[in-house]
Amino acid sequence: MPINIPDRLPAAQVLTTENIFVMGHERASSQNIRPLKVLLLNLMPKKIETEIQIMRMLSNTPLQVDVDLLRIDNRPSKNTPEEHLNAFYRTFEEVEQQNYDGMIITGAPLGLVEWNDVVFWQRMKTIIDWANKHVTSTMYLCWAAHAALYTLYGIDRKIRQEKYSGVYPHQVLYRNHPLMRGFDDVFWVPHSRYAEINADEVEEKTNLQILAASPQTGVHLVASPDGRQLFITGHPEYDPETLHNEYVRDSAAGLNPAVPENYYRDNDPSKEPLVRWRSHGNLLFSNWLNYFVYQTTPYDLQQLKPVALAAKLS
Repeated sequence: MPINIPDRLPAAQVLTTENIFVMGHERASSQNIRPLKVLLLNLMPKKIETEIQIMRMLSNTPLQVDVDLLRIDNRPSKNTPEEHLNAFYRTFEEVEQQNYDGMIITGAPLGLVEWNDVVFWQRMKTIIDWANKHVTSTMYLCWAAHAALYTLYGIDRKIRQEKYSGVYPHQVLYRNHPLMRGFDDVFWVPHSRYAEINADEVEEKTNLQILAASPQTGVHLVASPDGRQLFITGHPEYDPETLHNEYVRDSAAGLNPAVPENYYRDNDPSKEPLVRWRSHGNLLFSNWLNYFVYQTTPYDLQQLKPVALAAKLS
């Protein structure tokens, strides 16, 4: 939340230069406050598990957040009861005339599938385009980040032969960026993906900023200059057991997966995971909600303007 101090207090200028949001008395006395509307497009197979992970992150704020759940289509789910989907999820047709303060699009286990072979690819592109017109700030996670970078900016992912699986150290590249507020210079993030994004291509083709990256897994956190698009290649929302469950599942299927890196204590799968990403995951979601949703969204969502894509001028 912003700090409310006198406009002319010397601390106001100092904190502003550090990208700490300072609200003057005049604005504080006149601002309108209402609940934030956030739309969650859940593409993961185990939707209830993912719902809990995301809701936990969104709840770590004093702001009131009203969440709508969205399904990509009406195909039956193998891992989520149909009665749950019918009771709690909305179709795109039910929300497409609405505006939202924020939107989160989750990852999906489609890292090795060609874009045009994804069953809901056309609908996915439609929703990405819709979000630019109807959402103040959209957070794309893992597969969704790759899909959005490709759809919006023509930046295609590179498919690796070996999967990134584990918890990896990342470096903050823009210390004073609002999304990095409170981050340590090095922080840990879970990854579970085959694809990666070329940093040079992002810098050459767009005005997007790479805010954090890993020496091992590459580009992690990318944002548009206005904060209306946030691309995250990892899974800061993961629970302690998520990577373990994936490892057990793939082992049982005879896929002979590598042991997730930097995950189990002493790298021993018989021991408990060492959780060292939870605090930064919560901080990232809190910063996003505060700086790029709450602080920037119009009080009247009908006044929302479309995103201006951050492509480089030729």
